[in-house]
Amino acid sequence: MDKFTNSAWFMRIVAFALAALLFISINFEMESDKKSLGLSTAPEISTETIENVPVEVYYDRENLVVSGVPETVDVTLKGAKSLLINAKNQRDFKVYVDLSDPAISMGDRTVTFKISDLNEKLVATIDPEYAEVNVQERVTKEFSVEAEYNSSLLEEGYTAGQPTVSPKTVKITGAKDAIEQISYVKANLEISKGLNETVNSKATVKALDRDLNKLDVTIEPSSVAVSLKVSIPSKTVSIAPKQTGKAKDGIRITSISVDPKEVTLFGSETSLEKIDEINLPVNISKIDGDTELELDLNKPDSVQKMSLGKAQVKIRTEKVDVDEENAEPVVEEEEPETEQKQEEQVVEEKPEPEEEDEPAAIESKTFNNIQIVPVGIRDDQDAELESDVTSITLLGEADDLKKITKDDINLTVDVSNLDEGTHDVDLAVTVPEGVEWELDSKTVSVTITQKEEET
Repeated sequence: MDKFTNSAWFMRIVAFALAALLFISINFEMESDKKSLGLSTAPEISTETIENVPVEVYYDRENLVVSGVPETVDVTLKGAKSLLINAKNQRDFKVYVDLSDPAISMGDRTVTFKISDLNEKLVATIDPEYAEVNVQERVTKEFSVEAEYNSSLLEEGYTAGQPTVSPKTVKITGAKDAIEQISYVKANLEISKGLNETVNSKATVKALDRDLNKLDVTIEPSSVAVSLKVSIPSKTVSIAPKQTGKAKDGIRITSISVDPKEVTLFGSETSLEKIDEINLPVNISKIDGDTELELDLNKPDSVQKMSLGKAQVKIRTEKVDVDEENAEPVVEEEEPETEQKQEEQVVEEKPEPEEEDEPAAIESKTFNNIQIVPVGIRDDQDAELESDVTSITLLGEADDLKKITKDDINLTVDVSNLDEGTHDVDLAVTVPEGVEWELDSKTVSVTITQKEEET
């Protein structure tokens, strides 16, 4: 045995075996290191599609406009899976169209998409491969803006004025042929159904061709302020007390008066044209003597609203014998008289020449601090009178003047048709029949202001 182990052949065989084992070990470790570093000699090849990759366009933006380039494309990558995963997650490559050549001509052209900053070991396919684009001269032009709104959304009875726009003009930039196609520049005011108040809002500006198609242009500013004044027609009519029921035995109604004597109605013009007065039914069946009542005013169906909902009614009575009452019932109701009726009354009351008496002496009576009542104030306005009281002098027969009190005098000023600002407005005077009146001034200064919108 010792002879065999000491032989040269034995030593050669052992050395060869050790060398083989060392080679196999080293080669195995290198393969392991390559796999751990992704350096396998046979990497796994895959494909990956990345959708909606943004497209960049390089061109002279100061002087040209390019249209037709899609905003995004799909990119399919092929290569080692590890590289694909990194490219998909990082998205550090770019897809672009290059139209930066200064010598580029205007008009339509076909351009291919290019890709940059992509790992050279990956192969990319772009879908679509090319695009049909249009290159035009860049033009900027100023246009007037017209505001519009849907008038059918106004509440019934309300009307709107012409909307105002600020600023009135905008600058529109785009391709020359697109600018030449502009027929309308509109700012559409969005309103909700049942609109019954003035609107101040922002509206987006759009450029439209003759067929109302929106054009691809840049508008500066892109929105404008639009104001739409919404109001409702008004009319001031008299309140006419109408007696209903039968007076109690022994009670005679001598007069029925109402305060205030007028009410302002709001509604459509056609509806208001048909109304000359508001009837106020007064039931006298339970009246025992002089009485003051507060009664509701009935709003006509065709009217949107009224300036007041109630009125004060004064009923004056006298006690009579039942026989006298049945023989000669007398009921007086105050009602507005037309000019024609007053003229007829004057004619009827002219005494016959043979019965002419001495003319009664005319006296005067002055009432101070008579309240002036503004009527017809719109919901979106405030009215301030320079002075809300004045003095009035009545002229008439002494017996007539003695019966008159402050409550029989009504001074109003109609502000329903006034715009914002200060105005001198005529006073409307209502006094008992048979007397004349004098005022220091027949007008009063009224200042109209817009109410602040609630936020």
